[in-house]
Amino acid sequence: MSTTLAPQPSQTGREDFVAAYGEIYEHSPWVAAAAWDRGLSAAQDTPEGLAQAMAAVLNAASEADQLQVLRAHPDLAGKAAVAGELTEDSSREQAGAGLDRLTAEEFQRFQTLNDAYRQKFDFPFILAVRGHDKHSILRAFEERLENTPEQERRTAIEQVNRIALLRLKDRASS
Repeated sequence: MSTTLAPQPSQTGREDFVAAYGEIYEHSPWVAAAAWDRGLSAAQDTPEGLAQAMAAVLNAASEADQLQVLRAHPDLAGKAAVAGELTEDSSREQAGAGLDRLTAEEFQRFQTLNDAYRQKFDFPFILAVRGHDKHSILRAFEERLENTPEQERRTAIEQVNRIALLRLKDRASS
């Protein structure tokens, strides 16, 4: 049985809901607002239920809105991380994968791949890094650079939705 979120989405007004869940999707509170606007029931009071409702919003969004969400994400081991400008969630997630402890050579490899990826797709490489280490992330980077722009946009949206589910699960367990 899944844990119930606090505050319970189905019992929360729009403003409080967006305040509580607006940053689940990186710098994109409109996803939470649209999920609330669609209506929330007790089924959305669990991490899985709310993640599904929010993913439905993003999946149904226009390509331009989806790209806005993708572009709100930081590069993995990128300049924002070095400058300490990541959101608390992103910082914790990247550190959990060891991206805060790269050698100079590894850091340079990430920068090269970040640049190549952005040049090809016009948004940052996004991966739900939990369960990954720097080596598996680099392999995923290299593999996904072979995707078409449409394949990669869909893959990145799937990863953003996975990140949202993991963040909601973290909040429910804390």
